[in-house]
Amino acid sequence: MRSIKVMIVSSNAFARSGIKQTLSGQNALHMLDIVECDLDQEGTNVITQISNCSPDIVLLDQGYHLSLGLQLTRKITRTFRGIKLVIISSRNAEDDAELFQVIKSGAAAYLNAEQCTPDLLIQTISRCADGEYPINDCVTNRPKLSWRVLRDFQDFALNRKYVENALESLTSKELQVLKLICEGNSNKQIGDLLGTSEQTIKNQVSSILRKLNANDRAHAVFIAARDGWISARTNDNANARDSYSRQIVKIESSP
Repeated sequence: MRSIKVMIVSSNAFARSGIKQTLSGQNALHMLDIVECDLDQEGTNVITQISNCSPDIVLLDQGYHLSLGLQLTRKITRTFRGIKLVIISSRNAEDDAELFQVIKSGAAAYLNAEQCTPDLLIQTISRCADGEYPINDCVTNRPKLSWRVLRDFQDFALNRKYVENALESLTSKELQVLKLICEGNSNKQIGDLLGTSEQTIKNQVSSILRKLNANDRAHAVFIAARDGWISARTNDNANARDSYSRQIVKIESSP
């Protein structure tokens, strides 16, 4: 069984210790590599530590401050696309409006501290590590919330102007990088072609994903190809849409 790196983020040292002890008590240390991180007011040190240690899962103990937790969640999920974030809330109860905002923030799971058992915490971590989004269970059990999520998705899908504006916001260098991603190049290969470092390309890719609100590299290419934007603006060939289908496996396997 592969090791799962988990970062516990909280401004409360006692809470961090308690969560770590809970995981340890479940005899999970053979599968979990646990890192603690203090939560400052702006969350700057959290971003820095995530960059340094690259956790698979981030457990964010947001206490009672939902708005601050959501702000940091959005920042983490948009900056580090491969990381799954689990919000642990100390609020007594949540309503549909609150859960809707949590879902929009990009969190993979949402747990109530008072109702979360050690078994549930371990199960949630394992599911997230396997690529699941346990937060979807909240939608299934709440018909009104499910309808609101669906309506929001439909509104986004119909809002083509948003996509056009997002694409227009890309810089000329980001356009180059996006075209090279479409051709199936890895970050290292793109860096070699453009004469820059792999880290610089990673930063540009993160910026592209953020501006396009894309889940990953393949999704970014799909957005541009779907709207015929790559061929129109980067002189790509007319079969960009078909190229996406052929390249998606290669793109998803690229670092």
